[in-house]
Amino acid sequence: MEEVCKKEYEINPQTMALIAKYDERGQVVTQAFEKNGSFEVAKWPSQIVDDSCRYFASSLEGRLLGTKQVTSYTHKPPIVISEAMGIYFFPIISPKRKECSWIAHKYIRSFKGEPDHTTSLKFSNGTSINIPVSVGMFANQVQRTAHFRVILEDRLNSSPVSHDARHELIAETFS
Repeated sequence: MEEVCKKEYEINPQTMALIAKYDERGQVVTQAFEKNGSFEVAKWPSQIVDDSCRYFASSLEGRLLGTKQVTSYTHKPPIVISEAMGIYFFPIISPKRKECSWIAHKYIRSFKGEPDHTTSLKFSNGTSINIPVSVGMFANQVQRTAHFRVILEDRLNSSPVSHDARHELIAETFS
């Protein structure tokens, strides 16, 4: 089966990972993994993350600064792409590098270190991939993302205005 290479892609609730790889011309492209399959995108992963953050009214740089403000994480910080949809991703190397792959926190089911110092990752749909980072570094990223999620979700849930009241305020504003 011939694989289609998309030019545009936005992260959505089905996105499990954006894995950097080299195409036949030596350019960095993305293998996007979703719950129901995978395909290539003709952009590097951090470009897709930035485009997706912009779709939700921010940017990758803004999300990185936000995470730093909330957690003090300065190196490889996890980010939230959409608070409303609970889409949290973390990078496996510096997000500034074209080769930086991104993993969706909620789809990780298990992971283990390999003898070649890579990490095998299993997603909730049974898909497995191997990523070029140590299991210790990967475990740290998983833990930091969980910590960030708890802090941010606590802040969102303890807001003084209830969810229903927010919707009423919005409805009144536009009526």
